[in-house]
Amino acid sequence: MQKIKTALLSYGMSGKVFHAPFLNFHPGFELLGSWERSKKLIHQDFPAVKSYASIDELLEDDVDLVIVNTPVETHYEYAKQVLLAGKHAIVEKAFTTTVAQAQELAALAKEKGLKLAVFQNRRWDSDFKTVQKIISDKVLGDIVEAEFHFDRYNPLLSPKQHKETVNSGAGILKDLGPHLIDQALCLFGLPQSVFADIRITREHSLVDDYIDILLYYSTFRVRLKAGFFVREAIPAFVIHGKKGSFLKPRGDVQEDELKLGNKPNLETWGTESIEKRGLLHTEINGEIVQEIIPTLQGNYYDFFDGVYHSIINDVIEPVTAQEGVQVMQIIEAAIQSNAQKKVIDL
Repeated sequence: MQKIKTALLSYGMSGKVFHAPFLNFHPGFELLGSWERSKKLIHQDFPAVKSYASIDELLEDDVDLVIVNTPVETHYEYAKQVLLAGKHAIVEKAFTTTVAQAQELAALAKEKGLKLAVFQNRRWDSDFKTVQKIISDKVLGDIVEAEFHFDRYNPLLSPKQHKETVNSGAGILKDLGPHLIDQALCLFGLPQSVFADIRITREHSLVDDYIDILLYYSTFRVRLKAGFFVREAIPAFVIHGKKGSFLKPRGDVQEDELKLGNKPNLETWGTESIEKRGLLHTEINGEIVQEIIPTLQGNYYDFFDGVYHSIINDVIEPVTAQEGVQVMQIIEAAIQSNAQKKVIDL
């Protein structure tokens, strides 16, 4: 199997938890190493790989694919450097900090014939995959409204300074927001307009930590919410159609398993607890049905497998740069809406 030589631009939580385990597990990737600025951690997990002293040293190596998993405000600068060096790229969310930056990177990758994917791993969460199947099966009838939540209870500020200092990539809108927005766009496409309420709710916070975004489609609405003061969470996915409803708690286990150091596999990985199954209450063939729906298996491996085939077989990326552009369009519209207190047309 042809190997894609891959390097990371950092080896903090994202590199250690979300990327390296799958690069190591997938037979089509060879993890060459990571750029490490101060802490030299990658050798604790992968003694044979390299710890690069600079991005220039990394790009001068025989690398095919670079994962840009640095703070959001640096994504554009580093991704552009990677593409100009002739390397394929995966860029963490948020893709960039502006639409213009996202469009420039998409155009540059196309010009150079390189693959550029956005790491929207939450498309391969077990809960979202189950919601996606319910929508695809059309068992709810015409959709009237949907509401997606990414709720937590955590009033404390993050110890990561780049998350809590005012900069172009900080705040929940560009942290959890891209997950929710991408999932909505994946299911329903680009809306006609956007209204948003963006707030600061934590004591001493300098960056936004609450979002309520309303996406306007021609015949239905989608609401996206995230915040840090939800001690008792409601279902993360609520979809109402003209025939029925589907309610699904957030239940994907992959992040927790990865943080515990558990290694991915293709058999049991991403299997939710049965207590997190969703409730379907609808009408099918003239009969009212109210039943618990089995949750589909999640696996971030499928994202990396998609990247592998996009490079080796020259097929479309699993999450394209253009899809990253659309997420940034929603984010910019949300910022504008919040500032002007009005609906913004796309």
